[in-house]
Amino acid sequence: QVQLVESGGGLVGPGGSLRLSCAFSGSIFSFYVMGWYRQAPGKQRELVARISSGGSTNYADSVKVRFTISRDNAKKMVYLQMNSLKPEDTAVYYCNADGFRGPHWGQGTQVTVSS
Repeated sequence: QVQLVESGGGLVGPGGSLRLSCAFSGSIFSFYVMGWYRQAPGKQRELVARISSGGSTNYADSVKVRFTISRDNAKKMVYLQMNSLKPEDTAVYYCNADGFRGPHWGQGTQVTVSS
């Protein structure tokens, strides 16, 4: 059974940076496209970024240039480097594994951007 555990959220000022991490277990990591989604209060969950097992990426227009998704297939980890953070980036961020018997979701980590 796939398990995803996020870490790295917190409170940061506008213009700051955070790095989210997601640990994958319970299946073969390379079978899955990995992604980060976010959900702000009162809004629907939305895609932030996705990365294939081969490293192909796509991003929401709102985070292009500022955010970078990466994965380490040997460590079964996926990361989201977030730079130049804005108050509108405030949300719960969820790790997602899309593939065999998926999608699978982590429990989420809160990111708050505020002065």
